[in-house]
Formats: sequence, structure tokens, C-alpha cells
Amino acid sequence: MTPTAYDALDAWIAAHFDDEVAFLQQLVRVPTDTPPGDNAPHAERTAELLAGFGYEAEHHPVPAEQVHAYGLQSITNLIVRRRFAAGGPTIALNAHGDVVPPGEGWTQDPYGGAVVDGQLYGRASAVSKSDFATYTFALRALESLGLPLAGAVELHFTYDEEFGGELGPGWLLQHELTKPDLLIAAGFSHQVVTAHNGCLQLEVTLHGLASHAAYPQTGVDALQAATKLLAALYAHNDVLRGRRSQVAGITHPYLNVGRIEGGSNTNVVPGKVVLKLDRRMIPEEDSAAVEAEVRALIEAAVATSHGVRVEIRRILLAQALKPQAGNGALVSALQRHAQDVFGHPVEVSGTPLYTDVRLYGARGVPAVIYGAGPRTVLESNAKRADEHLDLADLRGATRVVARTLFDLLSAPVHRADA
Repeated sequence: MTPTAYDALDAWIAAHFDDEVAFLQQLVRVPTDTPPGDNAPHAERTAELLAGFGYEAEHHPVPAEQVHAYGLQSITNLIVRRRFAAGGPTIALNAHGDVVPPGEGWTQDPYGGAVVDGQLYGRASAVSKSDFATYTFALRALESLGLPLAGAVELHFTYDEEFGGELGPGWLLQHELTKPDLLIAAGFSHQVVTAHNGCLQLEVTLHGLASHAAYPQTGVDALQAATKLLAALYAHNDVLRGRRSQVAGITHPYLNVGRIEGGSNTNVVPGKVVLKLDRRMIPEEDSAAVEAEVRALIEAAVATSHGVRVEIRRILLAQALKPQAGNGALVSALQRHAQDVFGHPVEVSGTPLYTDVRLYGARGVPAVIYGAGPRTVLESNAKRADEHLDLADLRGATRVVARTLFDLLSAPVHRADA
């Protein structure tokens, strides 16, 4: 059988896979816990490593005052541009380096990057420093062919996904530092993801009046009011379960209260309670209508508690990514190659997560979410203790992305050869 361009890509990736693993280990060993979000050092280290491959990374630091206003410490986003002949699309590959803190329960060093039984352990090893490696080595493999290519590839390595992405991809797009024609963004499973949920996060503060527990009648118990509010919020999930999405992989909206703070001491009637809630929105929902509904629900529940005042502050509004026109070539190529590489059917679906991809979608960039990950996102322990990546999944995803880039960027004379 005559070797094809795909064979050559696969062979290059296999020959350089130890280098790819070492690259990912170096990225995992530089913490990017967000909060606190001091992520510029990771960008600097990434740029150094990229320079070793002959890739010059543009540094795009976000002004300190804007970063601090978000509650973070430093952000420098990176762009690597590799241009080929005119006439083809510019394909951006975006992965984020920031990640939630490791938390408890680890049996491996969360910043060690240890490889045990074919699994690479560490915070962000799966989501999504893994795709710094996937995308960098897919691009390197593509360039190793030495075949005529048309268009360009851009690597976008950003550092604000955990806080909504506005200072990551949002910053690059707002300042017109990039205008890609297509986007592949960091993945987390074998699926090709084409839509995702939106997310509304609110901080709700209930103000009562603190008093000595021996004289409870002199105070206004904010915690009692909070229990009524919690009951109303969780009961609302019964309503939300009836709102079904038509997007495969997405079921219905959901509301979760993720954090509660309140009270000052055991012998004091709580005068203040703060709740933080997360309302997931399916692609069919209107975010303004959702926020109005949740605010009205909160205000009605608190109104039943005499003397309690409520403040509601929006923390985050991330729009859903709706299924897009124009991403068909990406979807079909990724799905075809993933099925060939991994040897099983690969679904095209939505995800209940929300991602930075919505920011590209809002600018009219057809996008797909695909990268290194297991068959299902939960298998990797992403954002939990002992997060890990199966190295076979890293190699497979790199092959899939490299082949897809070749399909979309190769000159017509070479398409049939592949």
C-alpha cells in the first residue's frame, strides 16, 4: 500500500511522542490555580518551550487594573501564527491554561506530571493543558510533511476560562488581534462537541439583624430567610426539568447553590447570609429572560421573611453556544478521523458545560470542541483529585487534529493523495 499523508503524520507523531509528553509535563509543573490567578508565569514558560520548537509566541498581557478587577493577579495570552500560501482558511486552535485549585484527596503530586501505568497525572493534565500539547504537536506534524499548504494555523493559549474567558479569548477578539475563519477548541472526551450550555451565576446577600441568641426576638434571622430561599430555588428545578433541549447531549436547565456563608458565632442570631448560585441554561433559552425569572423567584421567596433585605449581584453571564452553520467541514473531518484512529463510533453532540468557544461563536467563527480526553469527561477526574490523561488519548487526539488540519489546508493537488 502506498504511504499517505496521514501515514506520514501518524509516523511523525509516534516518533516525537516522548517529546510531546515531556512538553505536557513541563506545563503541568507550573501551577495556574485560578483563583488566585497569577498565570503570566505559565505563559512565559510556555513561550520558552514553544521557542524551542522554532515557534515565536506573541505575548498579549491584559492590563493589571482589568485583571485585578476580576479578582485575578496576572494574565498574558499567547498567539503563535503559522502562515502558508494564500487562499486557505485561518484555523485557530484554542486551549486554556488556567484551572481550579487542586483541592484535597490526591494520591499523586498535582504539579508533578508523573506518568503511572500510561496515565499522566496532574492538575490540568486533562483540561486543558493537554491540548497545548495536542495542538502544538499536531501543527508540528503538519509542517513536517513539507507539502504545499494554503491558509494559516494560529495557536491561542489563554488564561481566563475559569472566570468566563472575557480576558482570554474575549480580550484577543475584542482587540482584533485575531480573526480566524474556523476554530477548534480544547476538548475533554472523544466526542466532537458543537454546542454547549450557558451559565448565569449570581451572588445573593440576605441582610437581617444580628442579636444575642439569648434574645432572639431582638434580631432578624437571615439564615431562616435563607432556608426559605433555598427551598424555593431547589423546588424550581422541578420546573426546569420539564424544559427539554433538542440538542443531543444536553438535557434540561438546572440550578445549583454552590456556596453559602453566614453568621458570626454560634451564640449570635445570623444577621447576614451570602449564597452563590449557578443556573445552567440550555441553548434554546434566552439569558435575559432566565435572569429575570431567577431574580423574581429570589425576591418573592425573601419577601415572605419580614425584615430581611436582599441584594442580588451578577457574577457571571456566559451565553450558550448554539449549533452553528459553517462548521460542517471541521465536524466531518474530526469525526471521520476520530473514528478511524480510535476504532469506535464518535458522536457529534452538545455538552452541559460552558466554555470559551461561545466567545468565538458570538463573533461568527464556526467552531468545534475537540481535543485530548477519554471516552467520557468524568473518566479523567477533570477538576477533581487525581486528574489524569491517558497517553493513548493524547496521541490519538494529536493524530486526529493533525489529519484534520491537513484536510482543510492542503492544496487541492494533494487532497486526493490523502
